[in-house]
Amino acid sequence: MHLEIVSPEATLFSGEVTSVTVPGINGEFQMLENHAPIVSLLQSGEVRFAGNTGLDEEFEDRFRKGADGKTILPIRSGTVELKNNRVIVLAD
Repeated sequence: MHLEIVSPEATLFSGEVTSVTVPGINGEFQMLENHAPIVSLLQSGEVRFAGNTGLDEEFEDRFRKGADGKTILPIRSGTVELKNNRVIVLAD
């Protein structure tokens, strides 16, 4: 599935991933390929994703690798939309 993480300044990440975990306002949840469509508000926490994660050099300092090998981006708030295996995270 395709993940795009957008901040007010720029697109921080765009690429193919196998899973995305986000901090929803009603709790953390994970999205995998062929997940049902969803729109949710996000709270402060971490967006974690796995897959082919070639990061743009300009923004790689905002991300870190977790012990499980997933790429992690801390956020303050935002929204997420998943439709047709395309995840868009609008992050603050």
